[in-house]
Amino acid sequence: MAASAPGKLILFGEHAVVFGEPALSTAINLRAEVYARPHPEWRADGGSIDEPRYRYVKAAVAKVKTSGPLWLEIRSMVPSGAGLGSSAAVTVATLGTLHGIGGSIDAKTIAREGFEVEHEVQGRASPIDTSTASAGGGLLVLPKPQDGLLWTIERDARRWCLHRTDLPSLDFVIGNSGISAATGPLVANVKERVDRSREAAGAVREIGRITLDGLDALRRNDLVEAGHLMDRNHALLTQLGVGHPMLDRLADAARKTSYGAKLTGAGGGGSIVALSDRPQETVEAIRAAGGKAFVVRSDPTGVATL
Repeated sequence: MAASAPGKLILFGEHAVVFGEPALSTAINLRAEVYARPHPEWRADGGSIDEPRYRYVKAAVAKVKTSGPLWLEIRSMVPSGAGLGSSAAVTVATLGTLHGIGGSIDAKTIAREGFEVEHEVQGRASPIDTSTASAGGGLLVLPKPQDGLLWTIERDARRWCLHRTDLPSLDFVIGNSGISAATGPLVANVKERVDRSREAAGAVREIGRITLDGLDALRRNDLVEAGHLMDRNHALLTQLGVGHPMLDRLADAARKTSYGAKLTGAGGGGSIVALSDRPQETVEAIRAAGGKAFVVRSDPTGVATL
């Protein structure tokens, strides 16, 4: 049995979504694949499933009852630590494979289990990454249900309502800083800032408003406005302490040939995303600034068996 799941790109709203604010994401055409076959003991890529780098896989295995030990092979096109949902893609693909062995894959069930895995491993998380990997396409996270509701996930008095949202077909240029930062501590540091600072709490609320304005701009194909909002979102995330000088450098380089750019994902390193109708020029500008650059597009397919 084998299954795959896509990486994700948060266009607006990262970190604020943890506090119940809106966020907008899309699945992207970089995927993780997990293959499984029976084996006398649990193995991951031939090694021990207890190795720290397989902690998401091990936590996913604990969620699903299987008939016996398996040899798992993990192949991922999603770069690790780049803010593109690599852990969520691997988690969801693992869950898809394990559920597929039992005969059925239900995206809603896998999204819930995937969120629980990320929460357990990271200590605090939002369901946006794992829901995007499960559902595919564009997703809007809101605090209350509206038209297009896919599912609702609740945890510790927090509630996220995941909605299907259609986005125009666009090229997004990724600029990877090559600097990796763990998500858990970044999320915890933002919470600490928000708890003690009125300005930080205000920044979180503004990011929520920007998300809805950004979605509206993208739907109207007003890329100039969407780009301005991306730039502002980046500034607010930097204010919340998840920026990095290299991310600023890559975003500044990308803006010369794009509508706007912002960090994407947890920050502290990882990647920026730029909205560009001259993607190759933007790629070259990011590379000239010292980043790794490539172009991604939305992927309508979520978790699926192979």
